[in-house]
Amino acid sequence: MGFDIEKVREQLKTARSNSSERQLLQLLKENSFLFSELFSRHFGIQPIFSEVSFGNNFRCDFCWLNDNSDGPEWVLVEIEKPCARLFNQNREPSAELNHGIEQVKSWQRYFEFNPAEKRRIFGAVRKFRYILVIGEKSDWEAREASLWRAFENHNSIEIRSMNIFDRAIENYEKIPDHYWSFQENPLVLNASKLQAYWEEYSYIMTWRKILP
Repeated sequence: MGFDIEKVREQLKTARSNSSERQLLQLLKENSFLFSELFSRHFGIQPIFSEVSFGNNFRCDFCWLNDNSDGPEWVLVEIEKPCARLFNQNREPSAELNHGIEQVKSWQRYFEFNPAEKRRIFGAVRKFRYILVIGEKSDWEAREASLWRAFENHNSIEIRSMNIFDRAIENYEKIPDHYWSFQENPLVLNASKLQAYWEEYSYIMTWRKILP
C-alpha cells in the first residue's frame, strides 16, 4: 500500500492551521510513515500501537518496539497539539510545554515504581525511549530554547518538533521504495492488539525468559 502524499500534506497543513491535536492524531494513525524520522531503522519495522494505557491515569499516544539485538527497547511517544506555545515572554516554559514534559515524566515514575507493569503491558522491556513531539522547528532555534531542550534530552526525554513529519513527507517523495516496511504496516494498530502481538512474537517471548 502506498501513501497519498498530497492528501497527507494537506491534512497536516489543516491540523496545523486549526491547531488540532485530534486531527493530527487521526492523521498519524492512518499514515505510519510519518513516524519514520523517529525510527532507528526503516526496514523490518514493528507495528505502531496507539493509546496504550497503564495504571488508572496514564496513556501514551503511540508506542512501538525496537527489536534490537541487545534487548527490546520500547518507544513511547506523546504528541502535543500543533502550534503549542513553548515559552512565555519571560522565557520560562509555557504551561503547554510543562504539561507535555510532566506527562512523560509521569510514565517514567510509573514504571520505576511498578516494574511488573512493564512485563504485563509490553511482554519484555530492556529499556524505554521517551519522546515528546511539540512545537515547530523555528520555535526551538532560539538559543534559550535549544539549551533547554538539550538539558531535557540529557535527562532521558527526547524532545522533537513537528518538523519530523515534514521531513518524513519530503523523504518519502524522494525515495518511496525506502519505505516498503511502512507500506507493509500502513496503519497504526489499536492498543487492544498489543498483548496478542508480543505473545506471538518469539523475540519478545525469548527475552521474557531473560529479563526480570
